[in-house]
Amino acid sequence: MELERYVEVLSKAELFKGFEKDEIILMLKCLEPKVKAYDKGNCLAMAGEKFHGLGIMLEGEAAAYKENMAGTRVIMVLLGPGDVFGEIVAFSSESQWPVTVEAQQPCKALFISRDKIVGECRHVCPWHRRLIENMLMMVSERAIALSRKVEYLSIKSIRGKISTYLLEQYKKTGKTTFMLPMNRNELADFLNVSRPSLSREMCNMRDEGIIDFHRASIKIKDLHALKGMAQ
Repeated sequence: MELERYVEVLSKAELFKGFEKDEIILMLKCLEPKVKAYDKGNCLAMAGEKFHGLGIMLEGEAAAYKENMAGTRVIMVLLGPGDVFGEIVAFSSESQWPVTVEAQQPCKALFISRDKIVGECRHVCPWHRRLIENMLMMVSERAIALSRKVEYLSIKSIRGKISTYLLEQYKKTGKTTFMLPMNRNELADFLNVSRPSLSREMCNMRDEGIIDFHRASIKIKDLHALKGMAQ
């Protein structure tokens, strides 16, 4: 079975939280997922198109984003191996993808039919209830993440957006020096600001001694000042 080579990656996916690796192998036989490969720039899912199943990244990286009428992209999340996408639609009567998911590099993903997750299991598998509980947990966590995204969009100043984002990364890592998980273009899209404006403001913050940076590495030099600008 081709998917057995990805069991290590799948064991880290939220959908399979709490399952042993041998259980995952048995589950995959019942869930009958489809594996697809994509080149950089290809879409794993397109906003508005028919929903074709819950996705899990196996290899590479992809970005989930929304695009407004003017063509401006707002990145919702970056996806790597083990990350799940499409979970919100799986429990909904909505049959269309709410966001576009685009490969940032060559990647592979598997897709599990909605019916295989939320429908009745003909084999009455003992793990089915746990799988649905994991789905509900994911939906709740995505709702919280969406709330944080709205918070970024509600911040009017670019400096406030940057400060809030850097403080969030500081809290995640517990360190004042860390690597940004996004490049500058992706971060600009995520914060809904232009790339030149983002770079200019970060340079201003560096010149003021608040932060320092080199490529993706960020160092917070004045945490108190950063907190003040995020308020």
